[in-house]
Amino acid sequence: QGKSSPDAALPRAELGPSASPRPSPRQLRRVMPNTAMKKKVLLMGKSGSGKTSMRSIIFANYIARDTRRLGATIDVEHSHVRFLGNLVLNLWDCGGQDTFMENYFTSQRDNIFRNVEVLIYVFDVESRELEKDMHYYQSCLEAILQNSPDAKIFCLVHKMDLVQEDQRDLIFKEREEDLRRLSRPLECACFRTSIWDETLYKAWSSIVYQLIPNVQQLEMNLRNFAQIIEADEVLLFERATFLVISHYQCKEQRDVHRFEKISNIIKQFKLSCSKLATSFQSMEVRNSNFAAFIDIFTSNTYVMVVMSDPSIPSAATLINIRNARKHFEKLERVDGPKHRLLMR
Repeated sequence: QGKSSPDAALPRAELGPSASPRPSPRQLRRVMPNTAMKKKVLLMGKSGSGKTSMRSIIFANYIARDTRRLGATIDVEHSHVRFLGNLVLNLWDCGGQDTFMENYFTSQRDNIFRNVEVLIYVFDVESRELEKDMHYYQSCLEAILQNSPDAKIFCLVHKMDLVQEDQRDLIFKEREEDLRRLSRPLECACFRTSIWDETLYKAWSSIVYQLIPNVQQLEMNLRNFAQIIEADEVLLFERATFLVISHYQCKEQRDVHRFEKISNIIKQFKLSCSKLATSFQSMEVRNSNFAAFIDIFTSNTYVMVVMSDPSIPSAATLINIRNARKHFEKLERVDGPKHRLLMR
């Protein structure tokens, strides 16, 4: 999309209540109303694989270096995270010590593996007990097949930053082939991840995407919105985590990793704002090739609109974003009526 000059970014921050940038993961726990649509997500893997660190970065506003002070998870730590209105992620962060893992497959088997929507299994890429890791993973799959056969499976090959850069593709490909073979007859999606770069956001955006109940309708309306305002690209971010939940592009873009990079950059900027007792509201980035607008969209989302037509003034794009808010608010009500943004 072109490079912006150093003074091209025009962030606007409003004064607001100070928010702690590093709440405890246990602060995620909330009492949810009965009307919420809960989706059970199991987060599993050997002790020290990085499960709680990634959860804390995505959902509890930790920055990577602060995860070093997190202790080991004892047994199962539950948290409820509201995501897009009525959708609630019921996260079960399962401690990975051998004693706990054995209990999950015996005395706690039905409780742990019943009604699971998503299993996320985290592998430490440099683990010295790969055979044991694979054994536990297969035990998880057997329990899932028995109790939640329709669950979606994701494998995260984590701590890839510890692998030499020229070896990462080869090592990940080999691990991915092994995991897919071991997962049969179930299917698994594999991602390489690290808390030190944008790969974590790519993986979790893909996971959350699978849980959004009306995502096709959302994408259809996002496409119509992009065409109406003549945008090159429109992205929708979940407001708290800044995970990409939907997008539409009219023009091919060069950087295939741009979504997760933007998530990472803006999330860090939001945390910087909170340290100054301000809250991030919107941003405009403009140069000779494009203009990008990031703004609050609905009560649960931010929107990013990319325009390359220099004849369209910023004010017009901002008015279009404002006018579309009410319509997209209705779409987030998963039990509400069907709506469609019509071309005029």
